[in-house]
Amino acid sequence: MTTITLVRGDITRESADAIVNAANSSLLGGGGVDGAIHRRGGPAILEECRELRAGHLGKGLATGLAVATTAGVLEARWVIHTVGPVHSTTEDRSELLASCYRESLRVADELGARTVAFPAISTGVYRWPMGDAARIAVTAVREADTEVEEVRFVLFDDRAHAAFAAQLG
Repeated sequence: MTTITLVRGDITRESADAIVNAANSSLLGGGGVDGAIHRRGGPAILEECRELRAGHLGKGLATGLAVATTAGVLEARWVIHTVGPVHSTTEDRSELLASCYRESLRVADELGARTVAFPAISTGVYRWPMGDAARIAVTAVREADTEVEEVRFVLFDDRAHAAFAAQLG
């Protein structure tokens, strides 16, 4: 059974087998968590992302899917990049958000990762409401068929930490 823990902090400072990046579809860096992971992890991450784009991910990574690269100089072996959906008030994209967590755990299993650190995917510039994002994330992780022993949600502020804590009961 997977243990779920919460940490208030900076995901780029976490020590885990894999750190999940809330990436954009280009995989070439961006703002928020994505930019922070690329900056702190160093150029090796971007180099591998460019190789993926030159190969089978020529059009980018689709929303809800995940792919792994080196973690560069981060305190992890891998970065698992996943593209969260932009929140919509007219279309239910909850399944795509849940897929980000399931697919990241599937990739972690393929890699043999036992500890995985997640940010609150889609809650930044993609505007997903924190409480709903926490519900979807915790449910997806609890229901996942995975060999990952610990999922750590690394939450940047008290509001996010409180929303995830409420979901864990």
